[in-house]
Amino acid sequence: MTVAASPTGVIVRLETVESTQSVAFALAERGAADRTVVVADQQSAGRGRRGRTWQAPAGSSVLASILVRPRLPQSLLPALSLATAVATAEALRRVAAVEARVKWPNDVLVEGKKIAGILLESRLGAQPLLAVGIGVNLGQREFPPELAASATSVALETGRAPGRETMLAALLEEFDAWRARLEDEGFGPVRERWRALSDTIGRRVTVDAVSGIAVDLDVDGALLIDVGGAITRVIAGTVTSGEDAAAAPGRGRL
Repeated sequence: MTVAASPTGVIVRLETVESTQSVAFALAERGAADRTVVVADQQSAGRGRRGRTWQAPAGSSVLASILVRPRLPQSLLPALSLATAVATAEALRRVAAVEARVKWPNDVLVEGKKIAGILLESRLGAQPLLAVGIGVNLGQREFPPELAASATSVALETGRAPGRETMLAALLEEFDAWRARLEDEGFGPVRERWRALSDTIGRRVTVDAVSGIAVDLDVDGALLIDVGGAITRVIAGTVTSGEDAAAAPGRGRL
């Protein structure tokens, strides 16, 4: 393990861990400061959304968790997940020159395939605590058969992968900037940029039992779906659309 301090926070670098999320929470229990970052070469039990696993060969991805001691009202805490998706897409666009887009609530896609995912976990109490997990596929040249149709990497999209430290630096810069906007200006700027990057709005989608046309992102981050002329708010779930429904069971695992 190596620990490095920077003007913006501490970065803890590890080789193989079960989960960077678990390490981040363990460090928090020992008093780790806001914006402590845990980075690993490989995870043996990485977590994705809704209890799925996150799989990546050693050294092929950015695998990071950011410890956040939020300066936000509790109602805005889920918006940090959407802000992180925007930050990740912006970092990929800047470093890898790919047309990264966002899928509700917080997947990042290139050409309709998942290139990055975000997991926000919380420990609520008198002083809320968040761990924001981010996985970005950089160097993978192939995926298991069950993911081949739904996952991609920078190497597959561009023919080469940026260095992990370069990608991590850009990712943290974008995260800091979008977190600050969320804390200082509210959800409005995040919502505006998320909508501009959206791969979900305008598509026919299914979220659990709700099917219709995704028409907008509400002011609290809920997805608005037009179901036969009536607008339905969806606050959680996994989006599938006609073209990716068959691949849906693996969307949370890269």
